[in-house]
Amino acid sequence: MTAVPDSLADPTTAEGVLERCSQLDGWSSRPDCLERIYLTPEHAGANRLTAAWMQQAGLRTWQDAAGNICGRREGRTDGLPALLLGSHLDTVPDAGSFDGMLGVVMAIAVAQRLGRRIDAGELAPLPFALEVIGFSDEEGARFGKALLGSSAVAGVWDDEWWDLRDRHGTTLLEAFDAFGLEPRHVRTAARRPEELVGYLEAHIEQGPYLEARDEALGYVTTIAGARRFRLTILGEARHAGGTPYPRRKDALVGASEAIVEIEQLARASECIATVGRIEVSPGAVNVIAGRADFSLDLRAATDTERDEMWELMLAAIRRQCDARGLRLEVSETHCAPAAPCAPWLQEAVVHGIATTGNTDPLGLWSRAGHDAMVMAEVTEIGMLFLRCDDGISHHPDEAVLPEDVAVGIDAFEAAVLRVAEAYEARS
Repeated sequence: MTAVPDSLADPTTAEGVLERCSQLDGWSSRPDCLERIYLTPEHAGANRLTAAWMQQAGLRTWQDAAGNICGRREGRTDGLPALLLGSHLDTVPDAGSFDGMLGVVMAIAVAQRLGRRIDAGELAPLPFALEVIGFSDEEGARFGKALLGSSAVAGVWDDEWWDLRDRHGTTLLEAFDAFGLEPRHVRTAARRPEELVGYLEAHIEQGPYLEARDEALGYVTTIAGARRFRLTILGEARHAGGTPYPRRKDALVGASEAIVEIEQLARASECIATVGRIEVSPGAVNVIAGRADFSLDLRAATDTERDEMWELMLAAIRRQCDARGLRLEVSETHCAPAAPCAPWLQEAVVHGIATTGNTDPLGLWSRAGHDAMVMAEVTEIGMLFLRCDDGISHHPDEAVLPEDVAVGIDAFEAAVLRVAEAYEARS
């Protein structure tokens, strides 16, 4: 067993869970901030540490063919389908300490609590196996493709990804080899639907809605369906001083109008639209822009809402371009369907929250993506949200309250037991 740093706190308590999150912070590629990306020594170190915690919790552990770290405790008989608990261990650059990691460590805490109670005879063995997983690459920070770890588990791996390159030119295929994984075996990480009871994930909200209600916990109704586009507006590059306004075909002005229109349409709806990048050519201070490329990230609670908003935006941008004599080109770079949480797993999470005293918790659609949305390809999903300070995430200021973590562990444990009751009733 890998040596584990000394701990003064019970790992099934909020203090112990937060201490473990802090220990994971030590596995960072940068001394000045937290950064832990896929198939690196820091990824390997975090996996070893997490595996040791899983073993302490009584789980049998293994690293799968995509680099995910897994642990399992059998149910009342060996070989039963598993209820899978988990989240991710990788981070964005300059990350906070809780996005993903908190959910993994909470899942281990719940597995250890339940194991203690079962071993003590307080609880009967569960009617399913209990598994915990630390996904290896949710953020996509290294190769630009998110959710690689859960994609392997869900059986939706695409061989075209082997040619993805990081900023140093290393391909995903080369990184697998260097990490000690066998690319030919990546599909052995896939789980079959009949092997799983469902998937539950605890995660910080990454938004302000729970804090606004002064509530520690909420449940997720669905995870946003997202589409991403690259829009190119083509005009004519000409001399900035010599070209009068009636003769100008300024691509940057056209892009600016489009970006404002995107925001106005989204603000008047329930959709979320973000332009996070813009590039202008030729990019000289005394030349009218002949080309402007910009990104669009569009999300909504349902695919229908998202797609209808895209059609509105596209029509409006085309009208603006026509009025200025500009051309518009569009390419779609990403499309992920919305992932509704299963009603019976939502009910289990709501029940878990109710055991902590909140009998009317807030239901939220997750504007952020999660491993759960890919796991929905292979099994039913449910999610528990925890309040985070000011809704801040993907930033070192990410913070949670110890008392929220305490009730979160309680609620997550109660949700698992509720799933066991419902599963037996359904069987």
